[in-house]
Amino acid sequence: MPVNAAGARILVVEDEPVINQAVADRLRGSGYDVVQAWDGPGAVTQYESAQPDLVVLDVMLPGFDGHEVCRRIQAARPVPVLMLTARDDEADILIGLGVGADDYLTKPFRMRELVARVGALLRRVERAAELANRVDTPDLGDLRVDAAARRVWVGDAEIHLTPTEFDLLLCLARTPGDVLTRENLYAEVWGWPGASGTRTVDSHVKALRAKIGPDRIRTVHGIGYALEPGGSA
Repeated sequence: MPVNAAGARILVVEDEPVINQAVADRLRGSGYDVVQAWDGPGAVTQYESAQPDLVVLDVMLPGFDGHEVCRRIQAARPVPVLMLTARDDEADILIGLGVGADDYLTKPFRMRELVARVGALLRRVERAAELANRVDTPDLGDLRVDAAARRVWVGDAEIHLTPTEFDLLLCLARTPGDVLTRENLYAEVWGWPGASGTRTVDSHVKALRAKIGPDRIRTVHGIGYALEPGGSA
């Protein structure tokens, strides 16, 4: 998959024609190959035919919403998804992360930030492979992580994680017990050093805790998070 502007194809899904075209034009101006859709069914059809490297996806769509679009396309072939939402609502955001979204922007947003996040998500695909190669499977008690196969178990039960949740867990698992700042996690997992994406990190940690157990990831207030090897489900 391409990780820079040259050759990367992006599907923009937005029912507001003005916003859809503005996003598409800005991404094309940044060197991306862009295809467009304006509703849920059209998004799935375009995804299947165009095979994009990344999807910019509005939550509120005619036909069926962005969450259902994300669920369907991730079931077919995992791909980075940047969600656009009109509401800065945590429950809404967690639903999106739960169906496979990697990041989100709240409307209104700056085009410069959208382009930067698209680039960061494309780089994350490459960084995920690098991270897997750097991590030996740590001793985490009954939490088992297979970096090469990208599989996770708690006890005998296999846990389904989204690609970003897995990359976040793998990053924390490199140094169990050590505190990683939100900024470091955002740089390592999302590939965007210096960005202020701390709430994105917080939302993914909350979603990850719901799957592997709330006590396994320790919060150090004002700093970041640490994976606790002896945490319980």
